[in-house]
Amino acid sequence: MTELKNDRFLRALLRQPVDRTPIWMMRQAGRYLPEYRATRKQAGSFLDLCKNAELACEVTLQPLRRYPMDAAILFSDILTVPDALGLGLYFEEGEGPRFRKTVRSEADLAGLNDIVAEDDLGYVMSAVRTIRRELNGDVPLIGFSGSPWTLATYMVEGGGSKDFARVKAMAYDKPELMHRLLTLLADAVADYLSAQIRAGAQAVQIFDTWGGSLSAAGYREFSLPYMQRVISRLPSEAEGRAV
Repeated sequence: MTELKNDRFLRALLRQPVDRTPIWMMRQAGRYLPEYRATRKQAGSFLDLCKNAELACEVTLQPLRRYPMDAAILFSDILTVPDALGLGLYFEEGEGPRFRKTVRSEADLAGLNDIVAEDDLGYVMSAVRTIRRELNGDVPLIGFSGSPWTLATYMVEGGGSKDFARVKAMAYDKPELMHRLLTLLADAVADYLSAQIRAGAQAVQIFDTWGGSLSAAGYREFSLPYMQRVISRLPSEAEGRAV
């Protein structure tokens, strides 16, 4: 791999001295950029954009051409894992992400696909490799996934939610089922992030977007331990340096 020219972001993560605070934005690529809107139109749909390695690379690089960011972040979506599990992800205009299937019973859980990230989410790894090549060592690349709890909220609710009533009911009425789902998701996320690292991601992030929907006790039971499970299964080094 090409030697990294700007390692400020990675040095900060490792608590090493930096000349200034590194900058990147969680929604670095997106609708605020006219070039993004043009690429999105070219792709045909948001999901098609995520699944096209060349276009995902283009969108990832667009903000870096305008602003001196210290890292690039993979253009993708947190719901790629549930989609690979067989729930049928789609996007309703003005409604956000939805699933054709949900997980609310033992039968639903048993019906999920067995996935191998390298194969079933290969389009993401292809995007990671393409982005790393095009970055040419300018800045590091951040990969990511949703947390097990956050993915579970979408899988149980069938999409976004204002009150998370179904997933909370499942957590407290069927805790064994919820823990089995979260364990499955933690292992899938660990495999997914490990594959991103092997493909070239130099840092990875877990988005626990809906962790705040839980009480403190609920968070300690249903979210935190599953993120810890993910982290414990990730490689700590790649390309001769810490991840």
